[in-house]
Amino acid sequence: MAVNSAISFSSLLKKVSYLSRSEKSGLKRAFEFCHTAHIGQFRKTGEPYFTHPLAVADICADWQLDSEALTAALLHDTVEDTNISLNQISNKFGGVVTELVDGLSKIDQLVFKNYEEAAAANFRKMLLATAADIRVILIKLADRLHNMRTLDALSKDQKKRISKE
Repeated sequence: MAVNSAISFSSLLKKVSYLSRSEKSGLKRAFEFCHTAHIGQFRKTGEPYFTHPLAVADICADWQLDSEALTAALLHDTVEDTNISLNQISNKFGGVVTELVDGLSKIDQLVFKNYEEAAAANFRKMLLATAADIRVILIKLADRLHNMRTLDALSKDQKKRISKE
């Protein structure tokens, strides 16, 4: 499946017609924050890094997730991949978005001895996160889906590893 690199923030806004004007405004702030935080970072596809969180938010919008989930989708990699802290996320976007971003970060920070252990532990971690907020799982699934759509830029070994995951 080819990547839709034509996703733009304006196309995302059209897709979220179910959100209020205020929620769309908050989403715009999150997009601008994400864009600024990832300046100078690029994906293996060569695209600017912010296109990934934008694509994840776009997938979440297809599922009609709420504004907090869409905001977290835009911010999901800022704590891990930039110098942005959870405290900064909290100050700008509130506690609920921060909890979603933190839940997503914790899933990615797990380290395992082998693939089988990783798969089982990751599944357990996702189930536990679901108990707190199912939106963490939905955003993570959108993240993985977009990563799968952009596998062409990776080596054969990386493609296999990610596909198994």
